[in-house]
Amino acid sequence: MNPEANASAGADTLASSPAQARFAAEVRRQVGKTVVGQEEVVERILIALLTGGHLLLEGVPGIAKTLLVQAVASAIDLAYGRVQFTIDLLPSDILGSEILDSSNNEFRIHKGPVFTNLLLADEINRASPKVQSALLEAMQERRVTIGDDHFALPTPFLVIATQNPVEQSGTFELPEAQLDRFMLRHRLHYPTSEEEVEVLHRVLRLGLKKDGDGAVPMTSFDSIEKDAPLHLSDLTAAMAAVQEIHVSEVFQRHCVELVGLSRDHEDIELGGSPRASIALVQAARARAYLNLRDYVVPEDLFVLAEDVLLHRMRLTYEALARGRRSEEVLQELIGRLA
Repeated sequence: MNPEANASAGADTLASSPAQARFAAEVRRQVGKTVVGQEEVVERILIALLTGGHLLLEGVPGIAKTLLVQAVASAIDLAYGRVQFTIDLLPSDILGSEILDSSNNEFRIHKGPVFTNLLLADEINRASPKVQSALLEAMQERRVTIGDDHFALPTPFLVIATQNPVEQSGTFELPEAQLDRFMLRHRLHYPTSEEEVEVLHRVLRLGLKKDGDGAVPMTSFDSIEKDAPLHLSDLTAAMAAVQEIHVSEVFQRHCVELVGLSRDHEDIELGGSPRASIALVQAARARAYLNLRDYVVPEDLFVLAEDVLLHRMRLTYEALARGRRSEEVLQELIGRLA
């Protein structure tokens, strides 16, 4: 796959636009005040925001998944909602319900936490399949149905879900239809030793949060700044700029080819759907914007392939019995493009 030389010939890049450079830099700066490291995860959250896609964050407890999402939401002044998924959660706890008003004996609509700009679905795999399915309409059509009425969700709207990959007790595997609605799935890792030392330094400097005569030690959530430097209009302008990013015919064909290979490989039972091709192109656009380019490059495809495709690929039983891993198979597919 050769770089697209004609895309940048004589063209101004986004680096010449102070507004574009400021948006990404300001979000990263604000998040960096609260979260140490995790630059790659911040990039994935920004890609989801800029494209209106949904993001699944997977990682062990205690590595700042929830803190990251709240920090990004606070940096852009987004309406933010959080649902802690549990085994006894009901669809109405997320979407809302009809409530009988005793004063006039009529039903009125009570809207649930899904009516927001950024919904954090914490530990989504702890909820039953019935509750997980309640999000399908919201994630795909940006609307929900309560009773006989349909309600459009605020714009922008995206779901960032988290799940713990190691604790299986009391969890339900996300069905393929649900996974396919997530544009990206990103796996978080432990911080480096230097980053973890910096985390300790920051925690030791937090101090106490006093309330009257009482006090409680502050946490990293208390350090999130409430006065957002960016607003919804800034995000809208950035989203419009992403739509102007150039995607060549060659890049599009390579995206389709890679997804097609995932359907034909002998070790793969289920490959990527057309949604995967769309996600690759849209995510590549956003990544180009964040790197101050007005065109996509092959690196965007290679960097994003795992996050876009791995959760959409299911290996055959025979491949799993031989010890094959999805990551290895995907690297084989990418190698066929080179």
